[in-house]
Amino acid sequence: MSRHIPHPEHRPTIVTGASAGIGLATARALAGRGHPVVLGARRVDRCREIALEIVAQGAEAHAFELDLADERSITSFVDQTRAAVGEIDIVVSCAGQNLPDAIIDGSPGSFAATVGVNLVGAHQLVAHLLPGMKERHHGDVVFVTSEVVRSPRPLNKAYVSSKWGLEGYARTLQMELEGTGVRASIVQPGQTLSEMGSDWDPEATTEILGEWVRWGLARHSHFLDPGAVADAVVTAVEVPVGTHLTMIEVQPEAPVRRDRPESGGRE
Repeated sequence: MSRHIPHPEHRPTIVTGASAGIGLATARALAGRGHPVVLGARRVDRCREIALEIVAQGAEAHAFELDLADERSITSFVDQTRAAVGEIDIVVSCAGQNLPDAIIDGSPGSFAATVGVNLVGAHQLVAHLLPGMKERHHGDVVFVTSEVVRSPRPLNKAYVSSKWGLEGYARTLQMELEGTGVRASIVQPGQTLSEMGSDWDPEATTEILGEWVRWGLARHSHFLDPGAVADAVVTAVEVPVGTHLTMIEVQPEAPVRRDRPESGGRE
């Protein structure tokens, strides 16, 4: 079978969680690079608005509803995507659910729901698309995880567990896909300005942030712009064939310290 490699400026792309934050920035960045992009999220009206903005700028974009908690929604999304742009060559898994945990979690269903969206849903989507990529011997799957894998946070058990699982899943895929021409990459961002957590109860947010500070997890006040994470995703998918960026860790640069210079002598 001859190896089919899509034109580097025309690789049909899916971005999940594309209605805001990192997913939105990534969809815009990849569309700007010439890739036909399909935006997927539960807030499909917002995705459609973004797709129209991208089209108005001269790129190709489509939007379809995607609920990673619903297997039927995933199947429908994949079918609509293929009808719109053809076989997918880039998948960026950005969608994520993050709800604060109680100290003693009395609702295991909530924990399972978060893991179901962030890990199981990501797997179900990728499982639809990997066979075609392997057959074509070309494709990129990028999983956007979180620094919580490296530095777990209290009162965030479900989210931390799901992102640990997602990185384990991605690492396993890297081994299974070696030699197929398909690359699986991880982009692990630090604290990022996004809408995640904006719908938390203010009292719970105060408690959680206090715990994070107590454990030394808030090193400084700077946050990443989502575009910085999107740039890392673009780098991962656009490195030449023969190179595989398995992990990219992206951290915000700390504020420049304006320390008082030491005195040159005794007073």
